[in-house]
Amino acid sequence: MVRGIQKLLRSGRVFDFVAPNAAKDLDLSRGTVLYMEDVSVSFDGFKAINNLNFYVNAGELRCLIGPNGAGKTTMMDIITGKTRPDTGTCWFGTRLNLLEMDEPEIAQAGIGRKFQKPTVFEHHSVFENLELAIAGPKGVWQTLRASLTPLQAERIDEVLELIGLSDEFQRMAGALSHGQKQWLEIGMLLMQNPLLLLVDEPAAGMTHQEMDRTVELLTSLAGDHSIVVVEHDMDFVRALNSRVTVLHQGSVLAEGSMDQVQNNPKVVEVYLGE
Repeated sequence: MVRGIQKLLRSGRVFDFVAPNAAKDLDLSRGTVLYMEDVSVSFDGFKAINNLNFYVNAGELRCLIGPNGAGKTTMMDIITGKTRPDTGTCWFGTRLNLLEMDEPEIAQAGIGRKFQKPTVFEHHSVFENLELAIAGPKGVWQTLRASLTPLQAERIDEVLELIGLSDEFQRMAGALSHGQKQWLEIGMLLMQNPLLLLVDEPAAGMTHQEMDRTVELLTSLAGDHSIVVVEHDMDFVRALNSRVTVLHQGSVLAEGSMDQVQNNPKVVEVYLGE
């Protein structure tokens, strides 16, 4: 246990730790966690996603790059239920049709999303942020009557270690550096035990030291989680050393290692340029 953490474990706190509600229905027997096939969506005549085919394997770390307007955010909006496509299919495993689920159901099924700007409870401690993020019922009555179990305390301890904030667990989240807030938000997602993590531009605004630590964090999570990282910083993408998908005009332009996509003439022409 983190030193001093027991002082914070009092009755009337937190929620029972549970696995994602729909995890029992998720079939990963084919080794793929996410299927997007022939997906298109238009906004006022502009085709943001155009016959997109995109697949993520179980436990894979994937980087998603592309110029502004390539469709990266819209793609994540479709996966998380914020946007409904005009055509196509989107499956989580082989049994869960994401297009028939709303945003809360998709989150409960095991898909977590981290936006570019960190969203944490700044007037609560690091520990309390993780505590509040534990998966489980969030009704007022359940919140008032909740208590932290040894299993939950152990899970918070594990996540604190993973995100490198064990020594900061009593610190107010608002006092953390930008990079630490990013790690805390990733930790809050981990408390939900997601199977798929969508992480939007984690390196933005970070120091080089924080970027190196973020690379370590994301690569350590791969295997236990599938992770899709949207990023513009090519040095950060290279450091992740993972498969890269390049989006352009709402479709997959190229896929492969960073070296392969950087040397792809089409990618050089529309995106990497220099």
